[in-house]
Amino acid sequence: MIESSDLRTMRIPLNHGGGQMPALGFGTLIPDAAATISATRDALEAGFRHFDCAERYKNEREVGEALQAGLAAAGISRADIFVTTKLWNSNHRPERVEPAFAASLDRLGLNYLDLYLIHTPFAFQPGDEQDPRDQNGNVIYDRGVTLLDTWRAMEGLVDHGKCRAIGLSDIGLNELLPIYEPARIKPAVVEVEAHPYLPETELLEFCKEKGIVLLAFAPLGHGMKPGLLEDPVISAVAARVGKTPAQVLLAWAVQRGTAVLTTPRTAARAQENFNISSLPQDAFDEINRIQTRQRLNPVVTTGVPGFIPQGKSA
Repeated sequence: MIESSDLRTMRIPLNHGGGQMPALGFGTLIPDAAATISATRDALEAGFRHFDCAERYKNEREVGEALQAGLAAAGISRADIFVTTKLWNSNHRPERVEPAFAASLDRLGLNYLDLYLIHTPFAFQPGDEQDPRDQNGNVIYDRGVTLLDTWRAMEGLVDHGKCRAIGLSDIGLNELLPIYEPARIKPAVVEVEAHPYLPETELLEFCKEKGIVLLAFAPLGHGMKPGLLEDPVISAVAARVGKTPAQVLLAWAVQRGTAVLTTPRTAARAQENFNISSLPQDAFDEINRIQTRQRLNPVVTTGVPGFIPQGKSA
């Protein structure tokens, strides 16, 4: 367990690509443009310095506008923030990778990215349609490209200097290994759903062994009820340590050695989610002993994002 007097400012070194990722990150999966701008600004003001974006979210331009304005207003330099975005499934063909990257960079208004991820291991039919479907409503996958082909093109982005590190998202250990072994530039980060109901222990151990940062999304259960925020163990720990259930879950994630993403929509929630502190060892161990197992997002099996309906089990 990591012990730190201030988890809020912890940065995790990237062994592959250099740089340091702030352990606490702000995820930008927000469907409304105006809400994206205000929430991003609020997160920056609360102290967040790590921003996780994606072509798929269709709001990179709004995130970029909020960051530019927020940095200028607070006198924060670009070097003080860490920005990630992701290659979507319809751009897996090697010739589409660099144009997709350049388009994301332009929308964000940046001249380099700290990290670029392959959003999922699944290649969709190439083109401008993000969600290609056949007449029966089934996703049209691209069988003419391998994940390793796409990874080679990602390595080229690092060679050209505008992308400092690369990684993968929504991938299991079995799919990661065939990329990791032959990779010339090793993945710096793997982003997956992870929380006490889905601890991804085996993947985390592999990442620690290889110097890869595991970045956890949905650490609070993505609002599912009843869920993590209502879990009796989490609630009891929160009452004991004088923190909210959300603060307990985020602290647990950082203390076990992962970076973590949260998406507060208000200034008050951003301040709450940023204001975390170390849990005592007994509380940390108690959370590790939770037996519930539940995956909230089936993207790892289809490439199609989506959280399970509230109240349903995986």
